[in-house]
Amino acid sequence: MSLAVDISHARRSASPNNSGRSTPLSAKLRSKDDENLTRTDKPYKRYASNVERALSSFDSALQEWADYISFLGRLLKALQTKPPNTTTIPFKTIVAKRLSQCVNPRLPAGVHQKTLDVYSYVFKTLGNDGLSKDLSLYLPGLAPTLSFAALSVKPSLLKLFEAYILPLGPKPLRPALKAVILALLPGLEEDSSEEFDRTLGLFATLKRAMAVEESGGLNALDSSGDQYFWQCFFLASITNPSRRSGALAYLTRSLPKLGSASPIILDPEKMNGDPVEADKLNDPATEAVTSPEPGLLIRCFCAGLQDQQLLIQRGFLDLLVTHLPLHSLVLRQKVDSQDVQKLVAAAASVVARREMSLNRRLWSWFLGPDPAVDTESAPSPGLFSPSTDYVVTPSRDRAALQADYFRRFGLDPLVRSITMMIDDTSSQTQDKLRPLRICLSLMDRWEIGALVVPRLFLPAMRSVWLYSRNSTSPDSIAEVVRSASVFFDGVESGLIWSEIYGLISQALPMTGYTKTRSEESIDLTIFMVFNFNIREEEMLIIHIPLLSLILLLGLRTLISIQNIHENDSTFEPALRLVSRLVDMIPERAFEPDPTLHGARVGPSQMEEQEILSRIEEFYMKNHGSLDVEDQPVSAQDLAQLLLLNTTSLVAQELRSIVHTRHLDVTIGILENLIRKIPLSTTPNLANMTSSLMYVVENSADGGAGVPFPIVAAAGSTIAAFRSSSKSVEWLDDHSLRLWIASLVKSLWSFLSPAQPKYHVEAVRSLWRLHSAAPDRHLVESSVTTLVLANPSDAGAGRVTPEGARRFATLWMHSPSTAMAAQDRRSSLTRMPAESLVATKQSTHELSVLERPLLLVLDTLNDEKSNSFVFVVGWLQSLPNIHLIADVLICVLQAGTHFPPSDQIKAERDHGEAIGIDDPQILIYYLELMSNLIRYATNNVWPALARITIFESDSTDSESNSLYLAKLCLRLLSYRDMVASRPAEYPSKIHLAAVTLLQQLLQGPSQASLIDLSFDALLLDELTAAVHRGDTLLQVALMDLTVEAFAIRLTKEEQDQTPIRPQINRRESSKNSPRISISADRIDTKARPSSISIPSELLDCLKLGLTDPKSRPIIEDWIDFLDHCLPLYGEGLFQILLSLVDCLCTTSESILSLMQNTFKNNGNQLVGSLEPTLSSLLGGLEQTLARSHDRLISGEVNMTPVKTPEQPQGFFGNMVSGVFTSDPQKTRSLKANNRLTVLLCFKDAVLICYKVWSWGTSGSTVAPCDATASASFTYNAVRLRNRARRIFEHLFTAEPLECLETLIDIWNGGGKAKEVKESLGIFNLLHVLEGSRPKNTIPALFNAMYSRTNPNALDPLRKSTLTSNLSDFTLAAFLVEYVNSLDDDAMDEIWGDCAIFLRDVLANPLPHRQTLPMLLDFTASLGQKVDNTNFGEQRRMRRDLGDLFVRLLTAIFTTQSISASQEASTPINAQRPKLDEVKGIRPVDGRKLTEIYNTVTVLASFMPRLSKILIEADRITSVTTMVSTNVIAPAFRSKAFPENVTPTLLSLLRALCSIPEASKSWKKDVGEALNNSKFFASPSALVETDWLSILEQWIITDKERMPELVSRLSVPASAGIVFGVGASSARLEADRKTQLNLRRIAILILAAANDTFVASLGGIQEKLVELLTATASSSPSSLTRCELYMVIRALTLKVSAIHMTSFWPAINSELHDAIDSLSPISRSNTYNKFSVLHACKLLDVLLILAPDEFQLHEWLFITDTIDAVYQPAEWVPVALVDDVSEELDNTAGSLNQTTTPFVTGAHPGKRRPLLNRDVVKSVDPEQVLDKLLRPFLRQLSIHTFESTYSMEAPDWQACFDDLIQDIFDDSTLV
Repeated sequence: MSLAVDISHARRSASPNNSGRSTPLSAKLRSKDDENLTRTDKPYKRYASNVERALSSFDSALQEWADYISFLGRLLKALQTKPPNTTTIPFKTIVAKRLSQCVNPRLPAGVHQKTLDVYSYVFKTLGNDGLSKDLSLYLPGLAPTLSFAALSVKPSLLKLFEAYILPLGPKPLRPALKAVILALLPGLEEDSSEEFDRTLGLFATLKRAMAVEESGGLNALDSSGDQYFWQCFFLASITNPSRRSGALAYLTRSLPKLGSASPIILDPEKMNGDPVEADKLNDPATEAVTSPEPGLLIRCFCAGLQDQQLLIQRGFLDLLVTHLPLHSLVLRQKVDSQDVQKLVAAAASVVARREMSLNRRLWSWFLGPDPAVDTESAPSPGLFSPSTDYVVTPSRDRAALQADYFRRFGLDPLVRSITMMIDDTSSQTQDKLRPLRICLSLMDRWEIGALVVPRLFLPAMRSVWLYSRNSTSPDSIAEVVRSASVFFDGVESGLIWSEIYGLISQALPMTGYTKTRSEESIDLTIFMVFNFNIREEEMLIIHIPLLSLILLLGLRTLISIQNIHENDSTFEPALRLVSRLVDMIPERAFEPDPTLHGARVGPSQMEEQEILSRIEEFYMKNHGSLDVEDQPVSAQDLAQLLLLNTTSLVAQELRSIVHTRHLDVTIGILENLIRKIPLSTTPNLANMTSSLMYVVENSADGGAGVPFPIVAAAGSTIAAFRSSSKSVEWLDDHSLRLWIASLVKSLWSFLSPAQPKYHVEAVRSLWRLHSAAPDRHLVESSVTTLVLANPSDAGAGRVTPEGARRFATLWMHSPSTAMAAQDRRSSLTRMPAESLVATKQSTHELSVLERPLLLVLDTLNDEKSNSFVFVVGWLQSLPNIHLIADVLICVLQAGTHFPPSDQIKAERDHGEAIGIDDPQILIYYLELMSNLIRYATNNVWPALARITIFESDSTDSESNSLYLAKLCLRLLSYRDMVASRPAEYPSKIHLAAVTLLQQLLQGPSQASLIDLSFDALLLDELTAAVHRGDTLLQVALMDLTVEAFAIRLTKEEQDQTPIRPQINRRESSKNSPRISISADRIDTKARPSSISIPSELLDCLKLGLTDPKSRPIIEDWIDFLDHCLPLYGEGLFQILLSLVDCLCTTSESILSLMQNTFKNNGNQLVGSLEPTLSSLLGGLEQTLARSHDRLISGEVNMTPVKTPEQPQGFFGNMVSGVFTSDPQKTRSLKANNRLTVLLCFKDAVLICYKVWSWGTSGSTVAPCDATASASFTYNAVRLRNRARRIFEHLFTAEPLECLETLIDIWNGGGKAKEVKESLGIFNLLHVLEGSRPKNTIPALFNAMYSRTNPNALDPLRKSTLTSNLSDFTLAAFLVEYVNSLDDDAMDEIWGDCAIFLRDVLANPLPHRQTLPMLLDFTASLGQKVDNTNFGEQRRMRRDLGDLFVRLLTAIFTTQSISASQEASTPINAQRPKLDEVKGIRPVDGRKLTEIYNTVTVLASFMPRLSKILIEADRITSVTTMVSTNVIAPAFRSKAFPENVTPTLLSLLRALCSIPEASKSWKKDVGEALNNSKFFASPSALVETDWLSILEQWIITDKERMPELVSRLSVPASAGIVFGVGASSARLEADRKTQLNLRRIAILILAAANDTFVASLGGIQEKLVELLTATASSSPSSLTRCELYMVIRALTLKVSAIHMTSFWPAINSELHDAIDSLSPISRSNTYNKFSVLHACKLLDVLLILAPDEFQLHEWLFITDTIDAVYQPAEWVPVALVDDVSEELDNTAGSLNQTTTPFVTGAHPGKRRPLLNRDVVKSVDPEQVLDKLLRPFLRQLSIHTFESTYSMEAPDWQACFDDLIQDIFDDSTLV
């Protein structure tokens, strides 16, 4: 915070008239002038010579403390030789410096005492006048002494202050007053010490001395006497925590009380006229501590309250209570309101320590002093007299008075201060936790918490909500939410819900509705409801139901608004909120309260506005408290209102187009309420009933124009009401029947295969209506009616094709049939008929579907109908067809009664009739079973193979097919089967039985043969039928065509036997099923064809497969294709590419249509997509099977014989195929055929992967319509499983080629791919049986060797290279694949991996590009082996270590890891991390070569080297090898440091963490540090990597710092050598010194704090010696910049207590450096850059403000209130102000410069003014005018404002700035 004062007048004023010059001399120059005026007679010269001689003895080695005493004795004797009347000290600067060095805290008390004796003599010699002039020389040495002086020394020290310093008067002491105060404060730390009273008296003397007014000396601003003293005292207490205890002791005894002990009047307005407070306000003592800047008083208290010591916090709280109460007029009139907030915030922060002693004092301050007690009389209310206003009376207790006191005086500032903490935009977790913890602690006192929490609760919750949204750290969010939850639990429930009510009122259109506020308010409410505990009994019973009602009312209003104004983002979260609240309401919340007498007005008689006003009054006026009045609405009325508004909301949504997607949630709310509301509640359903009628009427035409969500929601609404026992009273059955029938009709329209979007949801809705129907046959009759054609249509009474398709959809997704389909996969055993009937009776689902099922099966009798085609296809693909067979068999069994077997012959002989209930039904069911077997042959046989029921007379069981055969035989065995029946029935039964038996005897693998030989004509007709879309004709023609070709083939090859090849290419996969044709195909399909095939056949096949009109019979086309392929023989390879491309292209287009269908507003009139795509994929699979079988059969006779000359390694001792490649360069016919088949395999893999990827988590095409998620999932899972089966077959047949195709997809064809898509490849490989690791790893090895050294590979294992993959890409995939494997997979792949690596190491040259990745591969193997327990662990680890070491050796042998190669990577390049790309392809555009270069790989596995290599000697060997071949060459390269990359340093950091590698890398780091080009490294790289490396280097080699210090040479004279030689030698010495100083500085920064405390003595000695360098010495003063850098590093990293001995030298050097800027200075020691670094050092010191340096600040800047409030005739004494004024006066008004940095403190933290960015923005030639002059001019004001704003120092900014300076090689000589 900057001072709100006008500092325009604060510019340095002119010198007094009697000074004789316009610009005052600096202190140093004035001292020199005084020395020049001294007489030069012989006594004085002798005197000066004696002093000089005594001083020179200090430069000799002072080893012991006795040497210091001897030196001081000699100096005192020399000083005592002064001539009479001499009042000057020769060489006073050096004398003062040596004396200050002798009061080093490390020296004993005897030295200190002797030093004080010398000080005493010097002060006595100088007198007051001389000491006034030279106070800046001698006071810095004495100032810190009291803090460490021994008890015997303290009296002498205090005597010096008392006798010599304090009597100097106000003018000399004014600039040094803060330093004097800080120097004396240690004497007040212990009030029981002997020095306490004496020190206290010194403060009184000092205060009186400053109050002395000299004529013309001080202006009116200081006329009050001790104002200036108090202002400096407050500054001292603010800036120096170590001396704050002494300041507290003085404040306790001397601070005037700024308020009365007790407020007489509680009214602040009346209190302004209180004479007692007015006297306090106008008291001179009060004026002294509050003028001219009362903010310093407040900040003094704030600093004390925020101190780390508990006793100091307690003391300042006591001061607040006794001296600065809240009711003080000083706080309310003199102090700015923001300062009061700052004070209150600091006081409130003490509660974070949870210390009762602090809290008790804080409560006393907040609640005010204890009021007086008046028990005699009680004044009338409102007529309190001033004398009785703050008095406890019978009508006003103590707590009420204290609460009123806090409300009037402390509430507003406390709330504002905590609100500022809450609104702080800081992202630090502690900043967010602090206000929450303060609020929680304030709640311990109800007088405070009850007033504060209501005003802070909502801002606190909003702050936590915003933080949880914006923060990226889950742990931080959890911690903040946890603290907020504790605070939330402590707040009264009424207050919480009154605030939530206010948020809801803002969010919903009731009061103050705006869209922005509504979104924020509803989100905040959801955050509180979902994250905090709202399950208290009062909340559940009272508040949650009321707020649910308010939300429902608001949502209803919002719907009407949004119907006009489009969609609004408020509705959905608000609905989610009310759903959560209603779900939490218990049933007991709606039970009537027996304690309430009389009934409230019912909701039917209550207006909506009246309800809102009652609830608003309850929350806004009474804050939701039940203590004031009862709940605004009774439980019964509330239940009815909730139900009424929910039904109304449902009704509105049913009529709305915008909100259809929310109906599921709203109906869920309705169902929840219906379950919880008691039976006695009767809702008014008129609105909902009318809406249901609206939906029913609009859906009467089949659902046109009514969206599915509305129809489904209407059904769910009915089901919700019917699910309750109260529904009988709420809905009448007649209306319900009409509604259900209409809704079933509407839902029926959404079951069309042309609209697959809502299949699953529609079936669920239909069954929900069935459960709600009053009649069990209502839905069955409706479905039966819908299956049939309309009576007005031509085909009335028949099943329409569309009706059959929709019924198929209903059958597929019904729960019972879907479950039966799953059971069929797990078991072939059918339950007994009784059990089945019982199941049907219990679920009613099969009974509902049975009648429409029979109608659908009836279509099999009419082969000419379009429905017949579909039903046949449906039955053939139906997975649960056994249910249909079970139904038919059960009816047949129930309708016939046969005697036991031994009675059959006797009954036949006697002509007894068989018991048949209804022959017509028997015939009907026999025909149905016959049609079922005829048209579902392939699918029905497993169902007929199921075990049927046990016979009643036998213990044997039999299958369904056996039972049917027996039934047919029995029916044929009897003559008179039915008595008293028409004669035609037996013949019909026989006919049906014979037909059925004939089909049973034919078996599943037989096909009818028809004699047709007109194939060409059939093809033409088939093509025309495709164009016309005549599916019935197409099926007939295809059957006829197949039979014609089969007959022709049979006639020409009658003597040939089927040939089916049984040999696979690869012997390794001979035990696995490869891709092949189905087992039920006739053998002639595998024969070589000897007939001519018309060319039109291929065109016809392609047309039928691609034409959209043929999709309903796509299965027939696939079957037709499968029958035609064997006819081509060897010509199959010529058409294969064209045919496979047709299948793949069509499949891809179908997949694209499916993706679009499941998007919002997607086109749905696209036909049956999923069955079509599944069929096309099946056709693709069969085509590849045929071609691969043909290829294998042609290669079976070409298997090579293995010779002993073949290699016996990994690539020679494993056989994985039975075919060879033609050794000739030109491809043979067989090779071309193989290439054709493999290219088709590649296309198949691509399309199957697209199908696999759709619908998975890694797919980029996700469903946009959430209402169809179930249907989407169903279709996606089916297609995914279909693609997986094809993948299994493909990998079984050609694993290498399929794997290479997937790797090509992973590689993206050279382009970056999505991360999830790349992960999908590994997910696919992990789920395929054919791509298990034991198969995939060898295939990867084969692929790599096919590209690196194919001649060494067995010909049977070579890749055909159809995929454009490099060995580098394959190796990268190998690494990622191994990393994605489970550790248990190592048991499968270990042997192959070990053999492969040995073969590679036998000849590593062909693999030289992939060796780094193979090394990473080996490292991954080592880590996985470490995680498992298989095999012989010791031997495996030993072998793996051997392979690893050999592989690393091969890398360094075959590759050159030189510096030139590494230099190609930019220094500031992004650091590649293998951990970020494990399992995925690089997605940031970087090449694989950048990720998998040698250095990156080494850096990635080096931290886990101990898991790879268990022997210490091998770890040492590897690290030495890495250091020798990678680290050392890079550091010794000419390109250093440009060639040092982040990756290289990451590798070096990993080496540093390995104990066994310490010997290998220490030398490399030392060489790098000693390299003269090291300081050209980028500073960013230094901070991220080099500092940690150097820290480890220092830890392992502690002698480096002394060795570097010893390199620093003492400045020496150049002698008599002049010219170029002397200059070159001096420059070389300067450069060496600069480099060594920078090395020392960077090591200090890299090490931990106080690491080099033991070396500080040597460092100080060398620094002092180098500070004596001049422009002509060697080394010269050009090393000043580096010296200042070392001092800055020491200041940052060494504790202040260890820096005590440095301050004399630092002060002297800073004084000389800044003084050299004076226009009259003649020093050539400093140039502008050394002065710049001196100013940067001063800047850092002022920011960090070490405790002891604060005693010296006044030498350089004005550190008191004079920096802003300057007296009229004030003359600058501080060096910076003095030099700044001289420079400004010299430059004149014509050369005013603009500053590159802002005036005043940097917001937030104190950062250096002379930071690197500012310095770089200034031209080096203009450093003085544009940088140093503005800096010096503003430094004092800037420092004061930084102190005033109480900003914390930015240590990191100072650190970063120093790093940048050190690594700026442009400043080196």
